[in-house]
Amino acid sequence: MTRVNKEAPPSPSPDQMSGLRDPLLPGPESAKVIERLTIDDMLQKYCGEFGRWQLRHFVLTSLAWALEAFHTMVMIFADREPDFRCLGGAGACDPKGGVCGLEPGSWEWAGGPDSSTVGEWGLVCGEKYKVGLVQAAFFGGCMIGAGIFGHLSDSKLGRKGSLTVVCFLNAVLGCLTAFAPNYWAYLLIRLLTGFSTGGVGLCAFVLATEPIGPTKRGPAGMSTFYFFSTGIAILSGIAAYLSTSWRSLYIASSIPSFLFLILVIPFVSESPRWYLVRGRVTEAMSIMRSIARSNRRHLPDGVVLALDEDVANDDVAGEGTTASGSLVDVIRSPVTRTRLVLAVAISFLSAVVYYGLSLNVVNLETNLYVSVLVNAVAEMPSYTLTAVLLERFGRKPLAIGTQWFSGVFCLLGCVVGGEGDAWKVVKMVCGVLGIFGMAGTYNLLFIYAAELFPTVVRNAALGCATQASQFGAILAPFVVVMGGSGPFAVFAVCGLVGGGLAFFLPETLNQPLYDTMTGMVEGGGKDGSRQQAV
Repeated sequence: MTRVNKEAPPSPSPDQMSGLRDPLLPGPESAKVIERLTIDDMLQKYCGEFGRWQLRHFVLTSLAWALEAFHTMVMIFADREPDFRCLGGAGACDPKGGVCGLEPGSWEWAGGPDSSTVGEWGLVCGEKYKVGLVQAAFFGGCMIGAGIFGHLSDSKLGRKGSLTVVCFLNAVLGCLTAFAPNYWAYLLIRLLTGFSTGGVGLCAFVLATEPIGPTKRGPAGMSTFYFFSTGIAILSGIAAYLSTSWRSLYIASSIPSFLFLILVIPFVSESPRWYLVRGRVTEAMSIMRSIARSNRRHLPDGVVLALDEDVANDDVAGEGTTASGSLVDVIRSPVTRTRLVLAVAISFLSAVVYYGLSLNVVNLETNLYVSVLVNAVAEMPSYTLTAVLLERFGRKPLAIGTQWFSGVFCLLGCVVGGEGDAWKVVKMVCGVLGIFGMAGTYNLLFIYAAELFPTVVRNAALGCATQASQFGAILAPFVVVMGGSGPFAVFAVCGLVGGGLAFFLPETLNQPLYDTMTGMVEGGGKDGSRQQAV
């Protein structure tokens, strides 16, 4: 490494040397020794892997997951089909049947037409497909947004910048939804809302977990879905209170995004990993010193951050030196190409099962608000169990085990059958256990996928996996309408195949988060092979 020194003054005479050396020029014995460390090494050795700073940062950032739950699950309540009641004589209509074929004026919506979009725009009978079309449009927007904001958060906007943008768009679009004049305007705004919502979870997840040390990153990452489930539970209460107006519900579910921007975002730090790979070493070191101070640890002045490839080459990351990458680089490298294909396939299969089983809530013939609340709370034990087992058994065994657990019970739900309430209970239990297993998989995939790729392409790769999940979410309703044992059969195949694919992924337990493509490949890719960097 070349060091440029300022022009030195004329050399002193030998008689002057002894008088000048002590007060002005430190001797070689007092020269600083520079220690070059990656972020993971610095966290473990000096700053602390998960102290007060990381806890505060993690909680504040992960609140965005509750916002994603608001904007995603609000459609369950806003687009529900309300109850109706008969008018006139007893023979005017059958209250136990549907509204299709009934004479106009013989019935009315029990909660009024403003209680849902279905009631206001008559999305029943021949128009019922429009409800599913809105859902498909929303998740289609999520597919696009996940890819775009995944790239932007890796490049110019950064993690915090991207999270700020998507939350602002969600807040504005959510409020605009409440003023949609007709169905087609409503569909368009929901498509745009999906575009911004697709970037919320992945930006929040990466920003929350990147400053955490390798041995604590897994349990912390697994905890992010608690915020998502809590958001669903809170939303069910808000929806029950505002059950007479779907427009008021959209405004109420959007206000928290404005509060997040005003009260939370200013206290969230940018990822030091993003600063480092963008060549902004000063900002990265400033955050690392803040972490050390807050955690009551000491970070010596002579310790500096370096990219993993610079540490391997005994070099120091220079200010302004930028490391970059794109999906093209991911595809070019045999190591990351295989990982990307597997991550995308597993994400798609798990989403089909997770969302497919979740959609059965509307078929339980119970109170919708209570059913959604119970469904959200029921997933939490899965997150707890997976987080506990994660550090003991690793990512790969759990990815295989949770998917096969879900697949086996879906297979049982497919083969068992018979008349009577007892068999209905058996099928319901199979469905609950199926979603219990797949909820663990769905949560695990975020931390697993984040650890499979280096910092320069992490959000872009995670965005691709998220896009695959959204595509699975789009197809899930079409699987559900098959009826009978068909959905359970499809879910079983998806779970078993997904678990089989996970066999080909490497284990990432306690492995470093690589900064660059070169650093990861030179580190052996944790696949048991070393390949030449592209």
